[in-house]
Amino acid sequence: MAEAQANAENGIRIRNLYKIFGHNAASYVDMVEKGMTKAELNEKHGHVLGLKDINIDMPSGGIFVIMGLSGSGKSTLIRHINRLIDPTAGEVIVGGADVVKMNPRELREFRRRKTAMVFQKFALLPHRNVLENTVYGLEVQGVSRARQVEAAMRWIERVGLRGFEKSYPNQLSGGMQQRVGLARALTNDAPILLMDEAFSALDPLIRMDMQTVLLDLQKEIRKTIVFITHDLDEALRLGDRVAILRDGEVIQQGTAQDIVLNPADGYIANFVKEVNRGRVIRLDAIMEPVEPDARPIEIRAHAETTLDEAVTMLTRAGQNELSVVNGDGRAIGRLDLQRIISAMVTPATSE
Repeated sequence: MAEAQANAENGIRIRNLYKIFGHNAASYVDMVEKGMTKAELNEKHGHVLGLKDINIDMPSGGIFVIMGLSGSGKSTLIRHINRLIDPTAGEVIVGGADVVKMNPRELREFRRRKTAMVFQKFALLPHRNVLENTVYGLEVQGVSRARQVEAAMRWIERVGLRGFEKSYPNQLSGGMQQRVGLARALTNDAPILLMDEAFSALDPLIRMDMQTVLLDLQKEIRKTIVFITHDLDEALRLGDRVAILRDGEVIQQGTAQDIVLNPADGYIANFVKEVNRGRVIRLDAIMEPVEPDARPIEIRAHAETTLDEAVTMLTRAGQNELSVVNGDGRAIGRLDLQRIISAMVTPATSE
């Protein structure tokens, strides 16, 4: 019961969220609600529409990715969660509390204890070594020095930086600096982790490595992670759920598989056409169902297995067909190699 309550308190609900930048922003919310576009608001009234009617549920213990191109509003959105930006209208509910309505003391405690942030540009303190950067959040909270060091050293080791605790940021590579930023956020022990373009400044191979580090850690920590990116491959790899923004609006949200298989419009379809479908689509999306009492065949794969993984299994076994099984090992479907390979090809779309 206590664990369920704690999990509920760490989920995030965003309701009817608007952000308009300008000196008289609140007076234009009604116009935007009635259909005034971002361009019209700027041209006629000199105000900028940052977010329009955002409604998102971010379940506790999962990775929720907000994806969009530059200017889509994704960084503006994440900064509403810890109220680094105040909304023009709307609610940001964490547990039963609306962050928008918190007084300065409540907001300060919320930021210290409920959220931690990892930035694109690392945001390390250059005069502090790795250990001193990592303990910073606990130091602000007034935690004893012994507990600071114990927690920091645990996470320094977990992110692969043991032996570098006395090094300074300018002595580290970009990937290592971002590991320090991640260790600092985890040492803070906040249940909500906000990651704003955290890996986008890294070289591609280091970026992939950091994604793997995050996914491996998440299996252990099960924090509520909100991850911002402009890269669709990164979004689909990391996100339990993904929301795609354009011009301050949510165009589509769902699982990676939902978005790849059922793009909401041409804009999304154009995004996903180059995606490696084999890494995203699961067997249960394309399997041929079988009767409840069907016996599994020799090669078995869980329903959540990706197409890429299934091809590897069949190829290594020298087989052409497999059973799709559920968590109890019961056969729920079957697939042959040809059907799997066909599903990995992006369908042609008519203009």
